[in-house]
Amino acid sequence: MWNLRPAAALLALAALPAVAPAADDVAALRAEMQAVKSEYNARVEALESRIKQLETANQAAADAASALAAAPPPPEPVPPSPASGGGANAFNPSISLILGGTYTATSRDPADYQIAGFVPSGGEVGPGERSFNLGESELTFAASIDPYFSGQLTASINGENEIEVEEAFFRTTALHDGLSIKGGRFFSGFGYLNEVHAHAWDFVDQPLVYQAMFGGQYQQNGVQVKWLAPTDLFLEFGAELGNGENFPATRLEKNGFNGATLFAHLGGDIGDYTSWRTGVSWLTQRAEGRPGGIEDENGVPLFDAFTGDSDTWVADAVLKWAPDPGHQLKVQAEYLQRHESGDIFDAGGGLLADDYRNTQSGWYLQSVYQFAARWRVGARYDSLDAGTPGYSFAPPGLLDASPDRWSLMLDWNPSEFSRLRAQYDWDDARDDGHSLTDGDRILRLQYIYGIGAHGAHKY
Repeated sequence: MWNLRPAAALLALAALPAVAPAADDVAALRAEMQAVKSEYNARVEALESRIKQLETANQAAADAASALAAAPPPPEPVPPSPASGGGANAFNPSISLILGGTYTATSRDPADYQIAGFVPSGGEVGPGERSFNLGESELTFAASIDPYFSGQLTASINGENEIEVEEAFFRTTALHDGLSIKGGRFFSGFGYLNEVHAHAWDFVDQPLVYQAMFGGQYQQNGVQVKWLAPTDLFLEFGAELGNGENFPATRLEKNGFNGATLFAHLGGDIGDYTSWRTGVSWLTQRAEGRPGGIEDENGVPLFDAFTGDSDTWVADAVLKWAPDPGHQLKVQAEYLQRHESGDIFDAGGGLLADDYRNTQSGWYLQSVYQFAARWRVGARYDSLDAGTPGYSFAPPGLLDASPDRWSLMLDWNPSEFSRLRAQYDWDDARDDGHSLTDGDRILRLQYIYGIGAHGAHKY
């Protein structure tokens, strides 16, 4: 019989080459699987560590917020010393310059322009001189002073080479709850148009009522306090105290102030395209020996000076509609009523036996429509009532005057820095018997150019 052991050994030896590669593959797969497990475990540990870090950070932030809420308020910051600034560039205010001029043609001599029935204030603008005229150039410096205050200076230079400080004031910037304080010289905040600088007017000149009652824009030398209420509607209250040196008041030779102003404004939106604002104001002042008096039909003054009280009420309203940047409509109106009572002095200097009393009023209504991206057209109507004075020797019907004026305007605005305007007036401010069509007809062409960084205009 055959011995099978040698044969089995030979078969085993023959199978060894096939079994060895299979064992190597298994080992390689095991090693690869172990590497994947290790990488997976490392990633899981990294993610768990990241989650713990985020949870720790969130808890720390919550603890800090709780501690901050419970802690007392931090001390006020200390303003930087001027000596610690950055050299010559540490004080760098924004500077703007407005250039303006007109060409004027009138049918009547502008030299004898006077608003009938109203005491001349010396500030009536009228149509101005004929032909070419250099208008008012306006130079403004404005900047933050420190964390608590900002400041502004605006100087006007007229065509007669006279320089006037229009505004020079400081304003608080760190008060809370909508409160702000302004001090120095500024345009009073009553009504709507008084605070608007001349280059931002919609017409060449102010309405007649401003010229008749204040001789132009009313400046306040004093202090103003405003409070903006935290309401959905725009609700603003303001008060002013000043020295009263501007018409219709006079500066008194005593300590303290002469003249106070109170005003309130309310505004809001109607839908997506319409906004509105309205307000009421009250000014109270006193004049002592205020020069100027009402003149008769021959130009002779009936009295030379006035001493007494002057109170003015103002109601204003503005409506704006702007469906798109190329089409906008603004309707604006103001009504002013002034009551004065006191004593007047005649040309001889004697005190009159009767007190002087009079109530005068005036209003205007204007509308400006932007019918294209750079073009606007506007119309304005002015009307005044000179009232009926209560003193003994006033000729009957002397102040039965109702000056009025119609104005049409067209302007072209190549950019926000330039404006070219034409305005035509049918002016019966003299109210001396001429009909409106036969009164003063005035054509004015105006240019306005802005240079530099200019602040935003009011609503």
